[in-house]
Amino acid sequence: MPKEWIINQANMRWGLNKKNKVGAVSDEIRKCSPKSLNEWEEYYYRSVYPKEHLENLGRTLYIKISEVCQAEIESVTEKDCINFIVNLVINRTYGGYQSEIQTIYGQLQHILEVKIEPAPDEWDRGYNVDFFIKVKDKYIGLQIKPAGYAYIPQIINEFKFQERTHQKFTEKYGGKVFYIISVKEDQKKVIQNPEVIGEIKKEIERLKNP
Repeated sequence: MPKEWIINQANMRWGLNKKNKVGAVSDEIRKCSPKSLNEWEEYYYRSVYPKEHLENLGRTLYIKISEVCQAEIESVTEKDCINFIVNLVINRTYGGYQSEIQTIYGQLQHILEVKIEPAPDEWDRGYNVDFFIKVKDKYIGLQIKPAGYAYIPQIINEFKFQERTHQKFTEKYGGKVFYIISVKEDQKKVIQNPEVIGEIKKEIERLKNP
């Protein structure tokens, strides 16, 4: 298995099984419609490439592994491995975190300066709430929707149903549920209805000071 993994990784790296190397095999096997492996093999060697061509690709792959990969492996130092692990755990984790806080809920969390948490599955299913803000012993619900969702005819009934589930959430947990409309601009998600931020702030204050 380790040997197969090495061969497969090298093959993918140099693309020795790409269309320009071995032909459009998916199309060719459909043209052939073989009833057996032997029939497909004979067709391929006759109509696409001879067996010698595949053998030469195999020899090329062996040279890549035994010469290029071997030289690269020998050039790897202990310091390289240490740097890789540190970069993976520290730098890339931080980069992922930064990407996360650029999402809609991350932006809200930064603006409102409160903790916003993903709703448990039962809240998602039962109340159509994606995230929540806890204020004392009360909860505010947030549901993120793509721009234009409320104007799609087939979603109007769903929208009315969700309003009812949101009302049930408010009755049970004390806080309102707010729709956050998400739209993508320049590869970044932004809040299309920023006025909702002020409404959420008012609701936070209301629950803090009943």
